[in-house]
Amino acid sequence: MTTNDILRRTRYAFDFRDDDMLRMCISGGLETDKATVKSWLLKDEFTGFQEATHEELAAFLNGLINEKRGKKDGPQPEPEKILTNNIVLRKFKIAMNWKDEDILETLMLGDMKFSKHELSALFRKPTHSHYRLCKDQLIRKLLIGMHRRYRPEDTITE
Repeated sequence: MTTNDILRRTRYAFDFRDDDMLRMCISGGLETDKATVKSWLLKDEFTGFQEATHEELAAFLNGLINEKRGKKDGPQPEPEKILTNNIVLRKFKIAMNWKDEDILETLMLGDMKFSKHELSALFRKPTHSHYRLCKDQLIRKLLIGMHRRYRPEDTITE
């Protein structure tokens, strides 16, 4: 999934407005403006579309953590320069204050069966022998599950 897909689907899952998205980006340590955020949320084929960088997505996700859990005391974490799906998954877990069961339930809502053992492998250090890369499909299904969990009255199309 692209960074813009993650931004768009997260926005849709929580019904965030442009101002909410901007506030979270700024809260996550990114100096940006509303026009730039809007350009990230456009579909690829529209004029004005701009690809969000990994650092910009990381700043948004850090802002989502601040929004959902509150800012932590002390210095705020710097947005990562390179994001992997494993880091994106971890940031969603932190933001939503999820336990493993919550993630598995959300994946089930996205029509994906996953075991607790498979899930724990995604949160291991990359040097660990049982570390597993998180694939795009898992993030996609997680975002679909989040939509169904937090906006159950709406229907989603893939």
